[in-house]
Amino acid sequence: MHSLTRDPSTPPTTLGYALFATRWLQAPLYFGLVAAQGVYVYKFFNELWTLILRCVTGQANETYVMLAVLKLVDVVMIANLLIMVIVGGYETFVSRIGLQGHRDQPEWLSHVNSNVLKVKLATAIVGISSVHLLQMFVDVHHTSRHSLMWGTVIHMAFIVSAAILAYMSGPMAAHAERSVQRREQHGHRVEPPAPARPAVPIPSQARAPAVETGAEERIRAAGFPARKLLEEYDAEHPRVFDREAVARLGKLDFVGARGNVVLVGPPGTGKTHLAVGLGVRACEAGYRVLFDTAAGWAARLAGAQAAGRLAEELAELDGCPVLIVDEIGYVPFDADTSRLFFQLVAHRYERGSLIVTGDRPLERWDEVFGGPAAPAMVDRLAHHAEIVRLEGDSYRMRRATSEWAGRGC
Repeated sequence: MHSLTRDPSTPPTTLGYALFATRWLQAPLYFGLVAAQGVYVYKFFNELWTLILRCVTGQANETYVMLAVLKLVDVVMIANLLIMVIVGGYETFVSRIGLQGHRDQPEWLSHVNSNVLKVKLATAIVGISSVHLLQMFVDVHHTSRHSLMWGTVIHMAFIVSAAILAYMSGPMAAHAERSVQRREQHGHRVEPPAPARPAVPIPSQARAPAVETGAEERIRAAGFPARKLLEEYDAEHPRVFDREAVARLGKLDFVGARGNVVLVGPPGTGKTHLAVGLGVRACEAGYRVLFDTAAGWAARLAGAQAAGRLAEELAELDGCPVLIVDEIGYVPFDADTSRLFFQLVAHRYERGSLIVTGDRPLERWDEVFGGPAAPAMVDRLAHHAEIVRLEGDSYRMRRATSEWAGRGC
């Protein structure tokens, strides 16, 4: 059984950088959309001011008011469509190039659901077309029959295309879901003639010398029970293990986003190894980390409360971007201790990251934490959390059994 290791990471190819750099060819179009958004904002307020003046001075009849209101609605809908495109383009141009080998390149495109995007754009165009067609019928005396006919034909074409896209998105999503389920059922086995899909390795992290970065000092100050690395984790041991999620977490994006990580699984599946591995990698990246068991954190918080300095203790912990709480679930806590944990989680909410390991899922934390604090604590912890589930037998027990059998006992 091999460990999850890899050769030192190679930088992206020149072709990859060149292709990714072509996004700047879209810059004129992107800034043109921003300028168009400004024009539509001006147009909206200009039309609104004209409508108010005519209504106040009595120069507006019923037809004019209806057409003016439809024009305002039209401007707002087009502006909203532009906002969708502008916000989508923002990720393209405001990117952190050069950090961990173009981390945008494999990340941001994976969050785009092309089916949903196509349906949304199609329905937005149908809405705009509906307003234009309604304007024609309201002002039918000044609209030619030729314009009415072609306006109706174009509008019906938009409706048909949107309906087809919406219909096709369902079977395509269902097909993708069935493919995922088949992969999960067969594990890593892929039946011929399809080629075997390579496992996603946990990437190694390029480290600067410790004397320059202070990484060794941060690792020693973190209080890890032992030094573990992500790439040393034996990913072949657990029956259920999300390699891609751990590889993604290894890039430490969750630390910058002040998100949380929850590792759930029975004893011996490597939760502490992964938590320490993430903590060591965060230390090497320049972040301060503190590690302790749930019982250790409970004693620390209880001591601070007894000394009347709980608020100061929580504020001091803000200096550590990552806190690791290990072994939740093995020891139950009373209502007072549960309230202390709730204050820790609530204080860290969107301020810093928590890495939590436990033997049971979040929905069963009421079995560990007494009193009413558990639901509110879980709500805040899970809001910005990546939850990784591990299932399998204890690695320590299996290793001990193998050694015992090897001695011929």
